[in-house]
Amino acid sequence: MTGLSPLPYRVYAAPRTEGGKLASLFVSAGGDLQAQAARAGTPLSVFIERLDEHGAHLRVFTPTRDKGDSDSAALVALHHLYAEGRVPDVSSVWMNGQEYPAQLCGGEWLLKQGDVSVTGAPDTDFGPLRIQPEHVQVASAGRPNLVVGVPSLDVLTHFRTDVEALSQLGRETQTTGFILYTLDAERTDVAFRAFGPLRGFDEDAASSNMFACLVGALSMRGALPEGEPLVRGLQMMPGVPSRLSAQYAPQAGGASDVWVGGTASRLNE
Repeated sequence: MTGLSPLPYRVYAAPRTEGGKLASLFVSAGGDLQAQAARAGTPLSVFIERLDEHGAHLRVFTPTRDKGDSDSAALVALHHLYAEGRVPDVSSVWMNGQEYPAQLCGGEWLLKQGDVSVTGAPDTDFGPLRIQPEHVQVASAGRPNLVVGVPSLDVLTHFRTDVEALSQLGRETQTTGFILYTLDAERTDVAFRAFGPLRGFDEDAASSNMFACLVGALSMRGALPEGEPLVRGLQMMPGVPSRLSAQYAPQAGGASDVWVGGTASRLNE
């Protein structure tokens, strides 16, 4: 197998759906990586540069640019390498010069997101978004997100993206992401959607960083099951439902140590 022969994967898909994200795995990194990623036909391509005692070293591309890092890409590589017996169930991946610790939990790889800090949110007007929140927080794992709870799944699913209103709200609250969620969820602990017009995207299909922030916020709110460190979330971008899993441990000072991951399955096997 050469780096010229990609293996197609689907990551984070909700059970019995074709949601989540598509990625191509190249088991070696040689030649023009950008050109190979452009030909792969998926939004994301991950190349395994090498494997050593420190973990797997990866390169990640979209069809048009060097992305640098991606949790989705890391899960694909770890799934493949573990299935081949080449990494243990506790390992690391390296992307863009940074280490991402990883662990296998219940058949899913989880990546360390770091400490999530949570604070109260400033008073703001949600009228332009046509919602009436029941709970509002700010949570950050490197990038601040406005975390907004609504009372029902119906409100969540019928929310319509207003890019300008979300951007203005972000500027007013000094946040760059917007997480809308409800605890009125079926077969998961929480259902949510994630938006980031100030980060260059309208809505994300599967965001591990933003789910980590949501889990930290829910932990601070006291809204997670007691004695159960594993949290399941259904991310509900229209048409591409994703399921993410998280482990968390509350820390002193209102922070949580959070790991996030999900399924990765090879297509056409």
